[in-house]
Amino acid sequence: MTEPMVLTRREGRAGFILLNRPRVLNALDHSMIHGIAAALDEWRDDPSVHAVVIEGAGGRAFCAGGDIRAVRDMALAERHDDIAAFFAEEYEVNQAIACYPKPFIALVDGICMGGGIGVSVHGTVRVVSEAAMFAMPETGIALFPDIGATFILPRLRGHIGMYMALTGVRLLGPDATYAGLATHFTDRETIAALPAGLAAHGVSALAAIQRPFDAQIAAQMDAIDRCFGADSVAAIITNLSAEQTDWSRDTLATLRSMSPSAVLWTFKIVRAGAGRTLPQCLAAELALTRHATAHPDFAEGVRAMVVDKDRKPRWSAPSIEAVDPAAIDAMFA
Repeated sequence: MTEPMVLTRREGRAGFILLNRPRVLNALDHSMIHGIAAALDEWRDDPSVHAVVIEGAGGRAFCAGGDIRAVRDMALAERHDDIAAFFAEEYEVNQAIACYPKPFIALVDGICMGGGIGVSVHGTVRVVSEAAMFAMPETGIALFPDIGATFILPRLRGHIGMYMALTGVRLLGPDATYAGLATHFTDRETIAALPAGLAAHGVSALAAIQRPFDAQIAAQMDAIDRCFGADSVAAIITNLSAEQTDWSRDTLATLRSMSPSAVLWTFKIVRAGAGRTLPQCLAAELALTRHATAHPDFAEGVRAMVVDKDRKPRWSAPSIEAVDPAAIDAMFA
């Protein structure tokens, strides 16, 4: 028999959730979201469970995000209510993690993108290794950073959040810790031994795990803040062009490769998130998913990056400058 895609167990002082879909990098589908929610509900008022720990199976990924291929299939079939239900339930889990009354501990050793960030970064403790890799690559498939990311990203160090949101840049464990996505940086061997320690000793097992780290992104912080702290996408492009460095040229090329429309709606919702609570951000994200998943760029972006994997999306607008600003504003009306 096939193993469940979410495995739960109680051991010692902790409840453990294992995302168990390693062949697809533990990508979340509807049943997995339901499984996480059920475990949180079961352990919330159980006095024998002092903390909840979430991990990913397989060694390659914590969780590579939501099952975006399934969302595309629903979009092509015009099952818009089913899409809304999928995102609504996922966002309920994100909110439940954020306000959970017990320590919620994510052990991230490998890829953590999109929905994986939603079931880790809202938690109390996020332990990462040198093999951890965080990214929000949604503009590359014409979506936007959701799962409460419009709350998280504006609250990271400097303007790293907007940089991540628009370009999908990947942050390895040390950079993720520096940015504020992680609370603890340690080595893979320590993370592998942590479940036993947490079961035996609870959160006190975290006391001595922190390791020194060298954040490569620190060298680019001034440029990131100059460019991505701008008050419009046009100004970001202008600032990147003015930098005249390898980093700025590469970053601008990456930005230009994303869905032009998605870059604009992502900028708008992430910027607004700086002034919203998490529930307000999740509500705004849910509203925008209806428009974004119905946009022709979404089906095309997922086709190019996930289905056919030719990495040659044909966007509906040839450039950011060619997108009608009124069309973007209408998505938020």
